[in-house]
Amino acid sequence: MKKAGNDTATLVWLVTGLLACARASLSPLTRVKTYQRSRIWSHMAWIGADSLPIISIISACVGIILALQAATQLEKVGALSYVANLVGFSIITELGPLLTCLILAGRAGAAFTAEIATMQISEEIDALEVMGLDPVRFLVWPKFLAMCVMAPLLTLWGDAVGITAGGVFSALFLGLAGKAYFLQTAHFLTMRDLLAGLVKSAGFGVAITIVSCWQGFLAKEGAADVGRRTTKAVVESIFLMILLDLFFTALNYSFR
Repeated sequence: MKKAGNDTATLVWLVTGLLACARASLSPLTRVKTYQRSRIWSHMAWIGADSLPIISIISACVGIILALQAATQLEKVGALSYVANLVGFSIITELGPLLTCLILAGRAGAAFTAEIATMQISEEIDALEVMGLDPVRFLVWPKFLAMCVMAPLLTLWGDAVGITAGGVFSALFLGLAGKAYFLQTAHFLTMRDLLAGLVKSAGFGVAITIVSCWQGFLAKEGAADVGRRTTKAVVESIFLMILLDLFFTALNYSFR
């Protein structure tokens, strides 16, 4: 299916192609080609494993910052033990998914846009169509699957690192017992809180992939347009993530 020239038609073409890929992947008669399987695994490794160091560092810093900020206020009312509640809930439901996917937007999303925009300008997208390969299935679908899988997994890792860092800092510098900190965190948080954060991260991953690839396909004005489209993709992804965060948070609050 040939994509149209304007922005809206290209977005519709991209989303329609992704839905067609999803329907085909759910069919028991569909077999994943070897090159597609290889591309999916390579994207998962690049998005996931290569993002672990920066996500670990940022999550640890956020956990310590939250513990400090919470302790500053809670010790005024003699409720220092509630530091664990605030740190755990804030990271699991809000900061873990948001910060993790902000990193992915700047790292993976920008790379998605730059790759597809360069191929678009050099007419490699047209070459794929001439060879009978669907650009969405070949280029976007592996990225989409990898992001949908790795965004929640990286969020889980970031949550664990942030809560652990906050607990270690609280035990060493705030005088809280480490065992009591983690027991209170486990008692206070619920599976619903965890699932709310994971649903957020999956939604953010979908938004990042669609916006980034969409902007890549819109590139047409030479090499300079690659940088413009990459910047626009990151900004639009972050803006859309904030709107989705508001929507998911309001939805979760409504059904509590």
